[in-house]
Amino acid sequence: MSGATRTIDAHVHLWSRAAGRYEWIPRGGPLDRDFSAAEARLELDVAGIDAAILVQAEDSLADTWFLLGVAREHDWIAGVVGWIPLDHPEAARAALDALVGEPALRGIRHLVHDDPRDDFLDLPEVRASLREVASRGLALDVPDAWPRHLDAAARVARAIPELTVVIDHLAKPPVGRPDFDAWRRALGRAAAVPNTIAKFSGLHLPGAPFGPETVRPLWEIGLDAFGADRLMYGGDWPMTVPHGGYQTTWEVMRDCLSELGETERAAVLGGTADSVYRSQIVRPLWPQRHETDSIAVDYPLNIR
Repeated sequence: MSGATRTIDAHVHLWSRAAGRYEWIPRGGPLDRDFSAAEARLELDVAGIDAAILVQAEDSLADTWFLLGVAREHDWIAGVVGWIPLDHPEAARAALDALVGEPALRGIRHLVHDDPRDDFLDLPEVRASLREVASRGLALDVPDAWPRHLDAAARVARAIPELTVVIDHLAKPPVGRPDFDAWRRALGRAAAVPNTIAKFSGLHLPGAPFGPETVRPLWEIGLDAFGADRLMYGGDWPMTVPHGGYQTTWEVMRDCLSELGETERAAVLGGTADSVYRSQIVRPLWPQRHETDSIAVDYPLNIR
């Protein structure tokens, strides 16, 4: 497929121990290894997915440069959501200036769920950086927003209407917990702001078996709140590896999408991602090389 008709997985991770620390990964578990573009491509091929958006897995410029380097080598990578130091506006602006020649960069994300500051998205410094992000035509992804950051994501979207705010994983619904209805109401408040988008992704949830009985009600809540034209599918590989892998996840989520008409299904499976991330990118003909510290790499590893 090509153009707006292609299918896009809007949420894929890759990581390399040579590029970052990834300290959140449980040591000795199934995620404690490198995950490559070649391995991801095999999974996408089996599922019939044409392209993917790579999403940062560490709050470091090293991880961002790593993903951009991979994107230069593979035309099926439709964009990269990277990281910059949003809480330091001058450093954020400098990072964006350094990244200006990287057409694959289509969004910014900070691991807010790992940040101890409940008010991170409301900090004046972060808001200033996000205005700069918006001025560069980049989106903001917000991971695992419930419970601390979902209302804040809506406030950011309202305060900076030119910024597209993407709520990853439907904000991580608290299935089976007393705060489920509070999450649903907060998701609705976020969806009421027109420049918010949500990803139907990352729904392997603690204490909830992954399957149609868990996922379909969440899909219906998300669809009711956002509509198909403001939802996008994400496989969240390799986070799915401990839960049966990409194909098991794809089968469940594809079944939810089967109820949609052709136009709505095309939006969730590619059209929304193309619009949000403007993923028809044009790559430079020749990659650059830089020497950083004692390591020769394709891009600078400026670790935070």
